[in-house]
Amino acid sequence: MAELITLARPYAKAAFEYAREKAALDQWSTDLATAAAVVQDPKVTLLLSGPSQTPAQLAQALVALLGVDADTDLAHFIGVVASNRRLGLIPAIHKLYDAFKANLEASVDVDVTSAYELNEQQVSDIEKALKTLLNKDINVHTKIDDYLIGGVVIRAGDLVIDGSVRGRLQKLAEAMNS
Repeated sequence: MAELITLARPYAKAAFEYAREKAALDQWSTDLATAAAVVQDPKVTLLLSGPSQTPAQLAQALVALLGVDADTDLAHFIGVVASNRRLGLIPAIHKLYDAFKANLEASVDVDVTSAYELNEQQVSDIEKALKTLLNKDINVHTKIDDYLIGGVVIRAGDLVIDGSVRGRLQKLAEAMNS
C-alpha cells in the first residue's frame, strides 16, 4: 500500500496544483473519483492490464469509458498517467488528491469505527477533541464493527487512535508474550 501511495503522489500533486491554479478543485475531485470508480471495475482492470495495447490506446479507452472529450485537461492527465503505465494508480491518485484538497481547506475526514452505535453527544465529543488535536475542521464518518468488542478506533489520515477493547487485548497479549 505504501508503495502505491509513493508512486501516486507525484501525479496527485501535479493534478492538485493544476486544479488549484485553474480554480477547479471540486471538478477535478469529482472527475478523479469517477475515473477511480471506473478503473476499479473488474472488466476495466482486465482491459487496462492487457499487454497488447499501447499506452495511448489504453488512455483513449479510459477516456471513452469516462465519456470525456479527448481535448480536456482530464484526458491529457490520463494520457500522461497511461504513458507511464500507471492507470491502476488512479484510485490512489484520487485519494491523495482529496487529502491535498482537504489539507488546503483545513478539514479532515475522520473514520470512527465503534463496537456499538454512537449517540450524537459521543460523536460531538470525539469531533471536538479531534478538532483541538488536529487544529482542523472535522468531518466524522461512523461505522459499526462488533469485532472491536467495545471502544472505538479513530482514523484521521495517517493518525490512528485505537481505543478498542480488541486493541487493548492485543497489546496486553503482546506484552505478555515478550
